[in-house]
Amino acid sequence: MVGLIALLVVFILNSRPEVPADGAQVVRENSHVLNEASDEKAVLVEFLDFECEVCRAYYPTVEQLKEQYRDDLTLVIRYFPIPSHANSTNAAVAVEAAAAQGQLEPMYQRMYETQAEWGESQDSKAELFRGFAEELGLDMDEFDAAVADPATTERVQSDFEEGQVLGVSGTPTFFLDGEKLDTQSPADLVGAVEAVLGR
Repeated sequence: MVGLIALLVVFILNSRPEVPADGAQVVRENSHVLNEASDEKAVLVEFLDFECEVCRAYYPTVEQLKEQYRDDLTLVIRYFPIPSHANSTNAAVAVEAAAAQGQLEPMYQRMYETQAEWGESQDSKAELFRGFAEELGLDMDEFDAAVADPATTERVQSDFEEGQVLGVSGTPTFFLDGEKLDTQSPADLVGAVEAVLGR
């Protein structure tokens, strides 16, 4: 029995992603900031999946927090595309490609606003996402090059792998000032933020 447990522990340890050389970080220098507070009192980080319906349910609350506490709350997003969602990585890559042209937030918003149209589809929606880029007026040669560049997918994957190291197993997962939150509802998220901000 002890031998079986030992083998199980070895398997789990070996199946975990490799921790980056400098250690896992909730926020990195290249992490995308949706709101940089001028008088920062707290930092909220969301690991998200654009195809996740629960992320979509939290989206209005995250937007509300961003507007209501714009001066106090820095808001960071990181990619965590769930492997079972057929288009979650495609969506994240499209958002990352838009970010390269300074259009992260409009593409991020478009993904959630249209999720009901493409979520849960088993067919690639990369062309639909390309259409979003056109609608946003992006340089399409640059967008296509970014989508095709392996470094773009690697950027998304690095967020996912670091999230796993940090204990993220599903989406959305929030960290407030570096501490992972246990939120059962958007109201829990608001309560946690307001408690830290002293509201």
